[in-house]
Amino acid sequence: MYNAGLAYQENMPINWCPSCQTGLANEEVVNGGCERCGHQTVQKPIRQWVLKITEYAEKLLQGLEKLEWPERVKLMQENWIGKSVGAIITFKTANGISVPCFTTRPDTIFGVTFVAIAPEHDLVQKLITPEQQASVRAYQETVAQMSELDRTMEKREKTGVWTGAYVINPANGGHAEIPVYVADYVLKKYGTGCVMGVPANDERDFAFAKKYNLHIIPTIKPYENQEDFLSVDGEALKGYEGDGTLINSGQFNDLDAKTEGKKKIVSFLNDRHAVEEKVSYKLRDWIFSRQRYWGEPIPLIHCPSCGVVPVPEDQLPVRLPEVERYEPTGTGESPLASVADWVNVVCPKCGNAAKRETNTMPQWAGSCWYFLRYPNPMLTEKPFSASDMNYWMPVDLYVGGIEHAILHLLYARFYTKVLFDLGHIPFDEPFNQLFNQGMVCMKSEKTGRVEKMSKSKGNVVNPDDIVQDLGSDTLRMYMLFMGPPELDTEWQSDSIRGVRNFLCRLWDFLTTPGNVLAVGQKADIDSVKRFHRFLKAYQDRIATFKVNTAVAAIMEYLNDLEAKQLKLDQELCEKLLVALSIMVPHFSSELMELLLQKSLEHAVWPVYDAALAYDDEIALILQVNGKMRGELKAKKGITQHEAEALVVAQLPDKLAGKEIVKIIFVPDRLINFVVK
Repeated sequence: MYNAGLAYQENMPINWCPSCQTGLANEEVVNGGCERCGHQTVQKPIRQWVLKITEYAEKLLQGLEKLEWPERVKLMQENWIGKSVGAIITFKTANGISVPCFTTRPDTIFGVTFVAIAPEHDLVQKLITPEQQASVRAYQETVAQMSELDRTMEKREKTGVWTGAYVINPANGGHAEIPVYVADYVLKKYGTGCVMGVPANDERDFAFAKKYNLHIIPTIKPYENQEDFLSVDGEALKGYEGDGTLINSGQFNDLDAKTEGKKKIVSFLNDRHAVEEKVSYKLRDWIFSRQRYWGEPIPLIHCPSCGVVPVPEDQLPVRLPEVERYEPTGTGESPLASVADWVNVVCPKCGNAAKRETNTMPQWAGSCWYFLRYPNPMLTEKPFSASDMNYWMPVDLYVGGIEHAILHLLYARFYTKVLFDLGHIPFDEPFNQLFNQGMVCMKSEKTGRVEKMSKSKGNVVNPDDIVQDLGSDTLRMYMLFMGPPELDTEWQSDSIRGVRNFLCRLWDFLTTPGNVLAVGQKADIDSVKRFHRFLKAYQDRIATFKVNTAVAAIMEYLNDLEAKQLKLDQELCEKLLVALSIMVPHFSSELMELLLQKSLEHAVWPVYDAALAYDDEIALILQVNGKMRGELKAKKGITQHEAEALVVAQLPDKLAGKEIVKIIFVPDRLINFVVK
């Protein structure tokens, strides 16, 4: 990865956790706090290693198109990458200082009434006037305490301070000077770190302009509802971001804004050497170093003569030293920096005294490619083999939480694409299909609220206690039965005993003499058909991730076995136990040996017979004025006329003497008589 984009940066402003004493990537900051300890982060310039994930922004976007992933996960990654196709328009001060602004809406250039730049931008020092020095410096210090995510939150009020400088609009030759503000919502790393404020056509800019009493010039008139667009004084009522025709835009008036108008304005600005078409991304390079002890050491050496030198392959892996203390140093350096006998080494290139890199990799480093080890974890001479990759990979189905959408899943895709481009693996996407499971929630003893189960919240259960009391199969089946796996669900300890009781019922049925026929005896056709209908429903529900309803199918089947006195022969019993073994393996294994004298490990996964599983009988719901009055057993495909005759005969007391106003018939499902 060193040759694939690992870069070193001195004094890089990053999110810093004063409690953990380490830098954090944007993804590791939640609501302005450290994801691990919750402490408020601040901006701090420190030396960092980064991976150039930005060079893969377009490939990461395009790759999403071929993945069978939930659309919300794709959208989260698209938004995180944040591709914007636009232009850099250069505004200039009277004394010639250039302020390049990235925008996706060059068609609104005539509506610019202010320019906002990032408080940490290098241009601030050039633009700030002596009169504004104190206020701007104070504002910069305030913003430095905020994380990037906090600064860009949509609902948060945007603030700023005037620099004292003005720039000239290149589109109209400076008919009005435009004030330049430093504003917290502008980031140095995105675009050019400078944006043009168009209050009439951007809700964020509109709020900023209203807050600081800045002029508002409408430039786009909607195609429809134009009477609601302008106020009495001609100002836009809000930041209109939709389509329409240009107004207040000189010779470009009445052109369609986003098509012909945009094209002609860019051409016009290009003739004035004031524009450059540009594609920009919100995605930032991945901060790949942490100032803490635990984590994989970065295998690099700093030599005064040779610079940064990779550790030779025959010296890998670099292992963490045994230390008594690994608390943060408080200096911004990793605790490893104080381990002299580990840090001080010989440069592998020139042989002079050198020092190891003391920052370690983030916790995400290993999780980006661990799946490549699964096909052959015993391989020692290399991380993975070509034959294993060709046979086993990529992963067909990945089950994971939505919380990994822009962390592990994005990083794993990045690693995979780099390894593919370097020729190490034959695929460029790691996981073909993704299924997001929900969270297990429970009422917290600390807060009394139902929250995600977590040790820190004091709302966990000890599985060992449940296994000791009720058995591991009971716990496993209850977890599958709790609810739809894609949704959050609340843990209910009392409900576990219901599953235990069900398993006891099933055990009792199967071990009751006569319910499982002796060797050589065959179950009757009704028993055989009911089993195959169960097996089809059970397997179909598992295949579509409806495992909770698959458990329900077992329960429904047992109810029929008991109510209809159905029997199982040896073959059906074996298929049943094998099918259930994926949920209750100990239960199934015990009964396989007890009833059939067979071992589960040598069993074959059962397949239902489609002809036997076909059910040509349906239960037609009978309703009168929308209220259920019974069920009618009928053949599939029964016509409305046939159903009406049967219902009239079955519900004479409900229909006699009544005027039938309307009959609603849903084939194979219900028939409803509306009467008065």
